[in-house]
Amino acid sequence: MKTYQGNSKVTRSWIARAFTAVEDIVYVGLGLLLGASAIVLLVSGIISFGRSLAAGSFPENAVGLLDRILLILLIVELLYTVQVSFREHALLPEPFLLVGLIAAIRRVLVLTAEFGQKSLQTDAMFRNFLIELTVLTGLILTVTISLMLLRRHNQELTDRSRTP
Repeated sequence: MKTYQGNSKVTRSWIARAFTAVEDIVYVGLGLLLGASAIVLLVSGIISFGRSLAAGSFPENAVGLLDRILLILLIVELLYTVQVSFREHALLPEPFLLVGLIAAIRRVLVLTAEFGQKSLQTDAMFRNFLIELTVLTGLILTVTISLMLLRRHNQELTDRSRTP
């Protein structure tokens, strides 16, 4: 019986190492894709910004540029999340909550900027705008409170581990 258990442990250990290697390869691939995407969007944004300044059309293109900047920030935060997951070999909630917070704030900023630019606004459009803004505000508050509680909890754990 001992031989069987010994082989089982070796097999399990080998499989666990193989899964870890696959996980590392996937994280590296995701990191490369996210990094390349952020760089391409940044260069494209710089070019668009320069063109809109030269053409004198920056005010009309400001919302699109803001959206692109916030998308780049979102991608960079995702890249950080991948980095943390790669380094720790664990899914930590804080980076994901930050990504969600940035995405919600991005949508609020773009939504309000787009709504302000529309000249003809019907009652239905205004109602939909308010509903979406209310839901996003609730989401932002919920995620912010979650982040604060998570950080407080982590700080308490750190403080407990330091005291003898």
